[in-house]
Amino acid sequence: MSDDIAKANEGVGDVRVALDQAALERWLEANVAGYAGPLTVGQFNGGQSNPTYRLTTPGAQYVLRRKPPGPLLKGAHDVLREAKVLKGLANTPVPVPPIHGVCDDDAVLGSAFYVMGMVEGRIFWDAGFTEVPKENRAAYYDAMNATIAALHSVDVEAAGLSDYGKPGNYFARQIGRWSKQYLDDELAGRNPDMDALVEWLPTAIPEGDETSVVHGDFRCDNMIFHPTEPRVVAVLDWELSTLGHPLADFAYHAMMYRMPADIVAGIGGLDPVELGLPTEAEYIAAYCQRTGRDSIPNWDFYLAFNFFRLAAIFHGIKGRVLRGTATNAQAKERAEAFPRLAALAREAMEKCR
Repeated sequence: MSDDIAKANEGVGDVRVALDQAALERWLEANVAGYAGPLTVGQFNGGQSNPTYRLTTPGAQYVLRRKPPGPLLKGAHDVLREAKVLKGLANTPVPVPPIHGVCDDDAVLGSAFYVMGMVEGRIFWDAGFTEVPKENRAAYYDAMNATIAALHSVDVEAAGLSDYGKPGNYFARQIGRWSKQYLDDELAGRNPDMDALVEWLPTAIPEGDETSVVHGDFRCDNMIFHPTEPRVVAVLDWELSTLGHPLADFAYHAMMYRMPADIVAGIGGLDPVELGLPTEAEYIAAYCQRTGRDSIPNWDFYLAFNFFRLAAIFHGIKGRVLRGTATNAQAKERAEAFPRLAALAREAMEKCR
C-alpha cells in the first residue's frame, strides 16, 4: 500500500459523521460497566466503510463502530455481525478487542453500533515490515501465521458461531457471486483474463470441503501488534467475516507474497529472503504444521480464486468511477489496478494447468 493511502488512514481527526454525544453519554452510562465521563469524541481517519470513533474519558479509551446513517443495501455495513464474531472469539486464542456494549436501537444514534476496548499498539501498512530491524521481521510473519492458524482452528459451535454463515460449498457460491457481478457490469467492460477465469474456476474446485470462521480480509494492516514485541494483540475489521473455507482465507492472506505493494499491502516482485522474511513455501509449511496438514495441494487454485475475487471487487469500483458514484479517495487508483489483478489471477490459473 502506498504511503499516501497509509497516511490517509492513520490517526484520529474531527468527527466527520455526526453523532449525538449527549445521547451517546447516556447510553454509555447505562450500558458500559465502569464508564465515567466526561467524554471526548474523535473519528478515526480509517474505517471509511463503517464510521469508527475514539471515545476518551479520564480513566479509559474505547472505540465505537457504527453503521453509516441513512438507507443502506440489505446486509451491508452490518456492525452487529462484527460484534457477534468478536464476542464469539473472546475466549479463544484469537486476539480480539473486548466488547463492552452493543446497541441495535437506531433511535439512540441514528444507526446500530457497538463499543469495544481500545487496544494500543502498532499497525504496519508495509507488508515487508521495513520499519523493524531485518533480524526481527520473520518473527512478525510468524505471529501473523500463528494468528490465522488459531482462527481457523476455532471450534465454531463452542464459540456460538454455527449460524454465522452458510457451511459448505463456499467456492462454488463465491465464484458464482463474483462472476455474476463482473459480467453484469457492462460499463466497466470485459477483460480476457477475467473471462478465462469465469470459465475455468468452477471446473477446478479442489475436492473436499471444510468450514471454519474466516476473516475475509486478513492483512498486516488489519492487525494491531504489541508496541515493542512481534505479537498480534488484536485483529480488526471483521466486516467480511463469515463461515467459509479456511484455505480461501489463508491464501487471501498469503497473496501478500505476489501482491504489488502499490495495490494492497504486499511484497510482490521482492525477494523475501533479502527482506529477512520466510519464503512463500516456508510460510505455507508453518501454517500446515499449525493446522495439522501435510501440505496444500492445488495451492495456485486458491491464489487464482482470491486474485479473481479481488479483481472483481476492483472491477466494480471501476464501474462506480465511470458512473461518477465512487466516493472513496482511492477509487481511481483501484480502478486502474483492476487489469493487473486480473493478470495475476490468470498467471496463477496457468500454473494449475
